[in-house]
Amino acid sequence: MQKKNLALTIPNIENNLFDIAGVRVVCSFTEDIYSLADSFLSQDDVRLIEKKDYIQNPKENGYHSLHLIVEIPIFLSDEKKWVKVEVQFRTIAMDFWASLEHKIRYKKNLSKERLDEIDKELLECAKICKTLDEKMEEIKTGN
Repeated sequence: MQKKNLALTIPNIENNLFDIAGVRVVCSFTEDIYSLADSFLSQDDVRLIEKKDYIQNPKENGYHSLHLIVEIPIFLSDEKKWVKVEVQFRTIAMDFWASLEHKIRYKKNLSKERLDEIDKELLECAKICKTLDEKMEEIKTGN
């Protein structure tokens, strides 16, 4: 809430934080991501709030994933409450890259020059992972 410059109140948290709870779904193929996401969103107790497709529109650093911010019901002793949750869908290659990128890039005291080098190398690795996902999809479909 401090990063958003908002008061620490329950209404502010409920209306402005969407990743208090999260789930990551790791799929074998990119095609599976969209199929599973569609199936998930077709449930009558899941409300789509926002969709961020970093597969079709990767981040500058090469990050690929499909993020859905949804509302789902939770059942308390005296009420049903809708809670925002982030669901991330990735392939095995995307998950591998993102996990290692986080370990390599963050929480280290590295010089600006070294961080720039790492960013270039990670972008190259992200491209390799995308190519790998495409190749595996081709092998699966026989094309």
